[in-house]
Amino acid sequence: MAVIGVIPSRWGSSRFPGKPLTPIMGKPLVLWVVEAAKRAKRLDRVLVATDDERIREAIGADCEVVMTASELPSGTDRVAVAANAGPEDIVINIQGDEPLMDPALIDALAERMIRTGEEMATAACPIRAMEQLMARTVVKVILREDDSAIYFSRLPIPCRRDGEPDLASGLYWRHLGIYAYRGDFLKKLITTPPCMLETTESLEQLRALWLGGRIGVIRCEDEGVGVDTPEDVAIVEALLRKREQV
Repeated sequence: MAVIGVIPSRWGSSRFPGKPLTPIMGKPLVLWVVEAAKRAKRLDRVLVATDDERIREAIGADCEVVMTASELPSGTDRVAVAANAGPEDIVINIQGDEPLMDPALIDALAERMIRTGEEMATAACPIRAMEQLMARTVVKVILREDDSAIYFSRLPIPCRRDGEPDLASGLYWRHLGIYAYRGDFLKKLITTPPCMLETTESLEQLRALWLGGRIGVIRCEDEGVGVDTPEDVAIVEALLRKREQV
């Protein structure tokens, strides 16, 4: 069994074309993520899955690169093709736009997969503000006693029938976009058409639950900071400088 970290890095983006090579404190964004992934102790391999030669050239010898087709339907498909994992291998999809990624979270996902035998694992942090709970851009997850996922939704879940939701109750969790997959389940996932739950909520992980997959959830405190727009660059650089001073 191998644990493979895959960083999908696509050039095309409707909101931010060429984002992977955007300089962050003088270094391409994707290289910050590569360096963070390489600090994880449980990864046997780290590779970048891209569709663009400019990204391959920028990475150079810093990381293994796998070229993938631009027309692949999702980042999950890109990760699956690049990893080419065996049935018992663990594949971790590491978002290519999060230069502040914590290597300890990658390790925690790998360790949960090894320990539990679950088909998938992901992460969540507490929801601390009512506007986050109500925002449809923020994905929520509710958990079983063993910290596996019951359901994901863009709506506030669980719904409190009477009165305002109690954010101090420990019930409200924000899903974070990092995933670990067992190799055989990842192949099943990408060869199964989207189900109605997935298309209704626009959440791919609902296909996994619909297929009967069990998704473990690592609880963490930090929601992370990604680079979604050019305006996010200055925010991330400020956080990186602050981290270097600690």
